[in-house]
Amino acid sequence: MKAGFLLGLLTCISILGFTQKKSVTDTRLVGLDAELQKVLDTWKAPGFAVAVVEKNKIIYAKGFGFSDYEKKTPVTPNTLFAIGSCSKAFTSAVLGQLRNENKLTFEDKPSQYIPELKFFNNEMNNTIQIRDLMSHRTGLPRHDYSWYLFPSDSKDSLIQRVAYQEPFTGVREKWYYNNFMFLAQGVVAEKLTGKTWEENIRERFFKPLDMGRSNLSIPEMQKATDIAIGYGLEKDSKIKKMDYYHIAGMAPAGSINSSVNEMSNWVITWINGGKFKGKEIIPPAYVSEAISSQMIIGAALPDKTIPDVHFSTYGYGWFMASYKGHYRVEHGGNIDGFSASTSFFPSDSVGIVVLVNQDGSGVPSVVRNIISDRMLKVKVTDWNKDLKARRDKAIHDQEAANKTKMSNKVKGTKPSHSVTEFTGKYSHPAYGEFTITYDRDSLFANFKRIKLWLAHHHYDVFNSFLVTDGKADTTDSNATQFQFFTNEAGDIGKVALKIEPALDALEFKRTAIKVDVSIDDLKVYTGDYEIGGMIAKFFLKDTTLHLTLPGQPEYVLIPTAKHKFLIKGLDGFKVEFVESNGLVSEAMFNQPNGVFKAKRK
Repeated sequence: MKAGFLLGLLTCISILGFTQKKSVTDTRLVGLDAELQKVLDTWKAPGFAVAVVEKNKIIYAKGFGFSDYEKKTPVTPNTLFAIGSCSKAFTSAVLGQLRNENKLTFEDKPSQYIPELKFFNNEMNNTIQIRDLMSHRTGLPRHDYSWYLFPSDSKDSLIQRVAYQEPFTGVREKWYYNNFMFLAQGVVAEKLTGKTWEENIRERFFKPLDMGRSNLSIPEMQKATDIAIGYGLEKDSKIKKMDYYHIAGMAPAGSINSSVNEMSNWVITWINGGKFKGKEIIPPAYVSEAISSQMIIGAALPDKTIPDVHFSTYGYGWFMASYKGHYRVEHGGNIDGFSASTSFFPSDSVGIVVLVNQDGSGVPSVVRNIISDRMLKVKVTDWNKDLKARRDKAIHDQEAANKTKMSNKVKGTKPSHSVTEFTGKYSHPAYGEFTITYDRDSLFANFKRIKLWLAHHHYDVFNSFLVTDGKADTTDSNATQFQFFTNEAGDIGKVALKIEPALDALEFKRTAIKVDVSIDDLKVYTGDYEIGGMIAKFFLKDTTLHLTLPGQPEYVLIPTAKHKFLIKGLDGFKVEFVESNGLVSEAMFNQPNGVFKAKRK
């Protein structure tokens, strides 16, 4: 499993871009086209679009490269991109409107509106307010694999997972980004308005802001025209198409698809105190509060190499920083195949939107900073060179670290069980369920969106590698390890996965996968078996094998393999029948306090 999943050389440097009809007359933007074209080539990006607004109008909008790299379809200012977490400011702004309508306060507990929303402990339940959801200060870490690997179309189903998500610190003690809390904000709005989050966004923002082509899901996007396809960069050189990620029930955290032209209207609204074309869209008091510091992200001194870019705080759906003496409000976005940045300088009435069809791309930051220097008339930094050098150094340092990393593998060890006994369903209430199956002498972990090959490391520890197009990528030196544990009955009972960096490994409980057994095959087990002076009766009821013991309730047996059954409702209890000379002669009761033999009468 790759740590970030999460996330060909361009054929010529003269890729045509789609520009605005009128020529650039603003002296601050002279030569910008050529500079941004260089960015496209430097970062090997398929394409991107950028728009610059000042006060209440768009002064520059252009596309570079291709929205469809294979077909060489040019990006335009109207090309739709997935904007990822740039969606968050929309979600919080709905609550800003509802507060202005006297329907809630930010000091309210979210459970007042979502009774099924429970947190991990009483401190969280008694302390967390709606404003804590909006500023990433609940004490919860990201738990992103919970929605990314275990997606659900049901917002309510995802909300119920929160009760089992462990915090890493106390409420309001530290800032930590969390997508689930923006899902919760969307659901609060749904409960108050009686409308879906999607309906609220369309009616409250898309319609009044003339964002007619913007939409809220991948299926909607795929029906539209002039849309971007997402791409990744394989081995830092090959542009490779990626599948769209359907964010499903987590939509309030990042499902909007839009263009730089339409996102410009959103930015204009914020620059103008919540008004668009003279009409109030977002309450001015909320605008001021949302772009003010609500939580310190991390205390640190300015970077010596960039001393004039400092401070890092969070408002409601927005990051704040000081950029070369100018107050900047910004939020990035990343989702499979796409990267984005929405930013503005409220004191300067300048805004910049950058949308890129490249996974985990540095392009949004580079383009945003290049244009910021021009529009603010500050000392120019060669951001394309600087940030690329930083990215290359980070990659180089990581590769160097990987080469020096010593393996802790203990040679000569083997799994405690036959590998087929590691198969089963594995579940965690804060995440969901996945299966481990056996195929062609190998174990595979199967999630809804990905498949992992499990390679034995040592003892009951396996390394995992992403399977793509039928092949496992064994080059990932940071593969997540699957550490299995046995239960009291000696079976594989759980697996521990280190998938939330802020916490210890999470334990997924194993349940054996039920196998289909015909009625004729089940009949061979029926009869009376003597155990400790008692008679255990095995009999068929409909198509299921049942068991009774004196003074105990009737049990249902679940077949898991040939001659092997679990006793439903009794964790760690199982029955294995023994065959002798072609006939079933014994039943072995394997339970936490020992193994007991029952002879067939």
